[in-house]
Amino acid sequence: MATGTSLSHVFPLGSRLNERGRLEVGGCDTIELAREFGTPAYVVAEEDLHARARAFAQAGEQAGHEDFHVVFASKAFPCTAVLEVFAREGLWCDVASGGELHLALQAGYAPERIVMHGNAKSAAELRMALDARVGLIVVDNFDEIDRLERLSEKAQDVLIRVTPDVRGETHEKISTGQADSKFGFSMADAPAAIERIGQIDGLALKGLHAHIGSQLLDLAPFRREVAELAKLGSETHPPGGFSIYDLGGGLGVAYTETQPRPPAIDEYVGTLVRAAQEHGMGLPGRRLLIEPGRALVANAGVTLYTVESVKRNVSTWVGCDGGMSDNLRPMLYGASYEAHVADRFGGATPCVLAGKHCESGDVIVRDALLDDPRPGDVIVTPATGAYGFAMASNYNGVPRPPVVFCRDGEARVVVRRESFEDLTARDVR
Repeated sequence: MATGTSLSHVFPLGSRLNERGRLEVGGCDTIELAREFGTPAYVVAEEDLHARARAFAQAGEQAGHEDFHVVFASKAFPCTAVLEVFAREGLWCDVASGGELHLALQAGYAPERIVMHGNAKSAAELRMALDARVGLIVVDNFDEIDRLERLSEKAQDVLIRVTPDVRGETHEKISTGQADSKFGFSMADAPAAIERIGQIDGLALKGLHAHIGSQLLDLAPFRREVAELAKLGSETHPPGGFSIYDLGGGLGVAYTETQPRPPAIDEYVGTLVRAAQEHGMGLPGRRLLIEPGRALVANAGVTLYTVESVKRNVSTWVGCDGGMSDNLRPMLYGASYEAHVADRFGGATPCVLAGKHCESGDVIVRDALLDDPRPGDVIVTPATGAYGFAMASNYNGVPRPPVVFCRDGEARVVVRRESFEDLTARDVR
C-alpha cells in the first residue's frame, strides 16, 4: 500500500504516487495513459525489464561460474518489444512453439541463443527449428527422437528433458517436476533416451534439462532437482559428465503486498550454481542455463481498467471493462492480485473487482479494498506483466488490449489494441 509517495514492492521499479496522488509508472501518469490509450491496457515500465535482466546476469557473474547464461522463458510475455529488450541485454530465449520461435527470430535473437522446448512438437515445428539452426532442441519423448532422426540432416545439439520427481510447493497446474507429468523422460527412462540419441548421427547430445514448476518461493526443491540430475548418466555419458545443464526456471514473484516475498535473484542464482558445483556440474567446461520467465516480467507490468458499474447486494461488485480475456490467471488457478483506484490509493471498501464477461467466475480480485469506487474510475492491478498478454483471448468478441511501454515520462504503444475489424480479418467468405 502507499506510504507517502512510495508504493509496495509489487509495483514496477520506480513507480510512485505523484503530487496529485496519481500512480505513475515509468514516469507516466496512469490516469493520462488511460485517457490517451484507453482501457484495458497493459502498461510496462521498460526500465524495470532492463533492471531485472541485468540483475540476473550480475547474479550469475557473482556466483562465479564463467559459462552461465540466462534464458528468458518467452511464454511469460511473448511480445516482440519485450523480447527485443532482453535480446539487447544479452539474454538467451526459450521458445515452446513455432510461433514463439518466429517471434524470437523477429526480435533479433541469434539462433544459437534460442532453446526450443515442447512436449508435443510437430514435425513442422522441429523442421523450423532445424532450418533456423537453433542452439538447442530439448527432446521430450521417444516419439520425438524418432521424428528428429527422420528430419535431421545436419548435426543438431540437443538436451534431454528429465522429470526428476521433485515437487515444489505451487499450484498443481503449474507443477511440472513430479513423476506423473506430461513433460520429459522419467528418471527410469532417461538412460535409454540418452543411449538412443547417441545412436543417431544427426543429433549431438549435450546435456540434460529439468523444470520442476513455476511460482516457487522455496529454494530447497531446486537443490533437490540438481541432486537428482547429477545421478543420471550412461555408458557414453557418466553422471555429471554432460557439457550443458539447463536447470529450468520457476522463481516466484509477489503478486500482493501481503504475500511472502520471493528469494532475491542473487540468492536464487547462487543456490543453483552452488548446488551444481557440489554435484560436479559446475566444473570448467560445463555450461549452466536457467530459464526465468515471470521473475523477469511480472512486476514490470500493470493493467489499467475503467469502472463501468458499481452494484451493491451481498457484496459490492465493481464491474470493469476487462476481465478473463486479458488476465485468465485468477480464473485458471485462483491467482491473487491487488487492485487500486489509480488516483485514490489506500481505500477501505471491500469490493469484488469483476470482469465484463458472461461468466460468474470472471472475477479479477475477489477481496479488493477500494476507495469509494464509482463509474469512470481508473483501476490498476499490479504484477500483471507475466501471462496476462500471453493468455489473452477474444472471449465475448472483446478485442485484446494494447501494450504500452513507459520510460522517463514517455509512453509508446508497442502492440496496438485490436479492432473489431481484426476479429473478422481471418474470415473466409
